Amino acid sequence: MTAAVRPIGFEDAPARAATTSGHALIDHLRDAARTSRCKEYIDLFGACASLSGNRDVARQAASEVLVRCLSQALGRRPVLYRVGEAATSFDEKWLIALARSLKTGDEASATFLLHSRVATHARRNLVFLLRGVADCFSRI
Repeated sequence: MTAAVRPIGFEDAPARAATTSGHALIDHLRDAARTSRCKEYIDLFGACASLSGNRDVARQAASEVLVRCLSQALGRRPVLYRVGEAATSFDEKWLIALARSLKTGDEASATFLLHSRVATHARRNLVFLLRGVADCFSRI
C-alpha cells in the first residue's frame, strides 16, 4: 500500500469564517506575540504604567505588553498558535472567555477565570490590558 505524496499549500487549509467569535482577537494577539517574541523582558507593572495616552498607540502597546507579560501573570509560558491557525490552544480559549466576560460585564465569570489561573498580584494589570485590547473588537 502506497500513498500519493502531494504538497499541501495554505490554500488547502480548511477555510475559517472571518466572523468566528473570538478569532479576530486571538489572531491579533498571535500577531503581537510573533512580533514581540525576541524583545527584551518587560515588567508587568512598569509596562502598564507606561502606556501611551494616544488611543491608537495605546491599543497596539497594550496588545504587545499583554502577550509579553502573560507568562508573568500565568506563572508559565502561554501557548499561542500562529496567525490564521484554525485550532486554538487552552490558553487562547481562556483568553477569549476572559475577554468576552469582561466585554459583557459578566463579573462572576471574569472573577472565576482570573482566580483559576492568574496570580493575585497580576490580576488588576491583566484585566486592564485585556480590557484595553478587547474594547477594540466588536465581536468576541
